[in-house]
Amino acid sequence: MFWTQLGRFTYLAFAFIIIAVYRFYLTQLLEVRWRAWMTAHYLQRWLADHAFYQLELARFSGAAKDALNSPDNPDQRIQEDINLFTSYSISLSMGLLNAVVTLVSFVGILWSLSGAFAFTVGGSSYSIPGFMVWMAVLYCVVGSVITHYIGRPQIKLNFQQQRYEADFRHHMVRVREYSESIALDKGEAVERAQLDTRFAAVLANYLLLIKKQKNLVWFTNFFGQAAVVFPFIVAALRFFSGAIQLGELMQISSAFGRVQDSLSWLVDNYSSLAAWRATTDRLTSFEDNIASMAQQGRAQEAINLIASKAAPAVPSDTLATSDLSLNLPSGAALLSGLSLKAHPGESVIVKGPSGSGKSTLFRAFAGIWPFAKGQAHLPLDAMFIPQRPYFPDGTLRDALAYPQPATQYSDESLKQALIDAQLPQLTSRLDDKDAWSQKLSGASSNGWRLPACC
Repeated sequence: MFWTQLGRFTYLAFAFIIIAVYRFYLTQLLEVRWRAWMTAHYLQRWLADHAFYQLELARFSGAAKDALNSPDNPDQRIQEDINLFTSYSISLSMGLLNAVVTLVSFVGILWSLSGAFAFTVGGSSYSIPGFMVWMAVLYCVVGSVITHYIGRPQIKLNFQQQRYEADFRHHMVRVREYSESIALDKGEAVERAQLDTRFAAVLANYLLLIKKQKNLVWFTNFFGQAAVVFPFIVAALRFFSGAIQLGELMQISSAFGRVQDSLSWLVDNYSSLAAWRATTDRLTSFEDNIASMAQQGRAQEAINLIASKAAPAVPSDTLATSDLSLNLPSGAALLSGLSLKAHPGESVIVKGPSGSGKSTLFRAFAGIWPFAKGQAHLPLDAMFIPQRPYFPDGTLRDALAYPQPATQYSDESLKQALIDAQLPQLTSRLDDKDAWSQKLSGASSNGWRLPACC
């Protein structure tokens, strides 16, 4: 019989090992696939209809001052918040499922062990069946309410912590991107002060979060220790009256502990729930901002700039505007009632003091400025060059072909473009990956060139 039972244990142990391994594997696979789907969804929304550009504009408008609604750090929300959201969602869901299974498994046992609690009031006798079950529910409900009251501030603090961390990381990325400019200006001291200020905000908020977590830890530990003696106190009357024996009292305590553990899921996981709630709020507010930008874009398209079809009587190769008005994100007017026309071959210069709307006018021509009203007619092949040229990270052929895929151009055409730009020394480096935005210089009348040191 000993060897028979040992064999049965071996089968059960192997089954447990297999279940544990595949439980880990399948939950992690679900998390990865969920994150991949959400990342693809948010990237598509963020990069569609110039939403990424309009969100940056909205950060400085009067409608984006609320910390919970300001579309700050979309990179952090897509990269980190989605990862935290899927991780917390799955871990908390699995914990809740485990608590429910434990509750279903032991609530019947506790019900049968606790029996009925009889008492007399005003000459009338009353009996409460499954008394220990109701006491466990009452104990955990009171504990959950107190936990929510103590731990509720953690939601806002977690939200702010993620924002401050993202701001700190974003400024370090800017130092890296503008390293040459900062070095030439000898601006290290100013950048260090800026970074110290942002990191001070990170630490200050984190210390507040720690204090709130400490208060919650005080209560949860008290709650857990009190749960050890609570069933003995409740069942003491029945034990001392002889209604139950010591063995039954210990069984009641054990079953009560399992039921109480399952009902205390909120108390035990409140800090994780607060972090999950903060992450969810950041993602939902990000989604709301993107939806708002898309709605504004559709309305703008209906009444504002309409490229190529706004003025049918205008030749297709002519730039023309009619009653064009431009505003700042704050609502202040830059231009109003502008009508102009430029024919092919004409040279036009736009002059004005800084802040008068010169760059904004070209943004409106390009159709990316949402705070515009009127009509603009553009040639179908109009091209706009930004003030700060952008080179994507990757191979040189990708940088040359941008914003088109490199597969649309042959090696011969790409090499000829380099020769035309007086960069023949790069024709053999089409497949080299480098930070081309830093390796190439735009301060030459001959076009883009490598610095002398390179």
